[in-house]
Amino acid sequence: MASAETFPASSAAELAVVERGGFIESRHVGSAIVLDPDGETVAAHGDPAALILPRSSLKPLQAIASVTAGAALTDERLAIAMASHDGTDRHAAIVRDMLTEIGLSEDELQCPPSWPTSSAARREMVRDRAEKSRIRHNCSGKHAAMLTACRVNGWDTRTYLDPAHPLQAHIREVVERLTGTKVAGTVIDGCGAPVHAMSLESLARGLSRVGTASERSPFALHRAGAALLRAARENPWVVEGPGGDDTLTMERFGIFSKKGAEGVQVLVAQNGTTVAIKMLDGSNRAASLVALALLARTGAISVQDVARAAAERPSLRIMGGGQSVGVIRSVV
Repeated sequence: MASAETFPASSAAELAVVERGGFIESRHVGSAIVLDPDGETVAAHGDPAALILPRSSLKPLQAIASVTAGAALTDERLAIAMASHDGTDRHAAIVRDMLTEIGLSEDELQCPPSWPTSSAARREMVRDRAEKSRIRHNCSGKHAAMLTACRVNGWDTRTYLDPAHPLQAHIREVVERLTGTKVAGTVIDGCGAPVHAMSLESLARGLSRVGTASERSPFALHRAGAALLRAARENPWVVEGPGGDDTLTMERFGIFSKKGAEGVQVLVAQNGTTVAIKMLDGSNRAASLVALALLARTGAISVQDVARAAAERPSLRIMGGGQSVGVIRSVV
């Protein structure tokens, strides 16, 4: 893509602070947007019209594209198609079964060989003297879904990540149809797949359309989107893993939650209210909390429930001498 950049610090809004013993030690700034169930903007902070890279928050739209290209996925397999999973044995088993069914091995995955992000799974692999593998990469489910679509259509599975490949052309078309805007450019994500630049507002609108879709819709995109969100809500462990923000949010609230690298987060409440956030410093540690707080301001969830959820998350505690001495808290 041509030289471009996201919004500058001067356009960002303060979204969260890190407090240690009553002293505000750090501040997280960025942009956020909230859409009501009708897709109307009800809150905006920073510059949601500025370009961002949605990173893994784009996975739901990529998964919908794989499904509408012919990948007949349901339940856990559909959920893992949009997951940023922890690479546990259970995650790896789902991906392995997907590949076996289409006559491929994990060697055909083109995401980089990785250790699981699950520390328990990684320790077990180290004890077993296993090596990094592609199937343990957090994006392996997305890649397996892409390969499934390629096999159905007879497309080349060796070049499925090429932006000019028929699958990637279809993904781009689906992204543009759901967001309602042309992508501003295409770069390569950490897993090797193309990722498309767009505004935070466009990302929110795409997820809003998915979140208010019906599985009985006459439109294939909407049916696939509704089925995808249901699969994620019914299998929250698949989308990330035990203790992960996305998994915890879906387990507690039934809210669809999908984070992306570099501080991106999207939430879709059951009534269709949608939140999208980009933390300018690239940190994800406060993004889920801020998104939940913004949902609470709309009444989609209760403030009390958000407070209880925050108190239960060790990642939001600030430690000192082995004791909790502060918190990360939303300021929106």
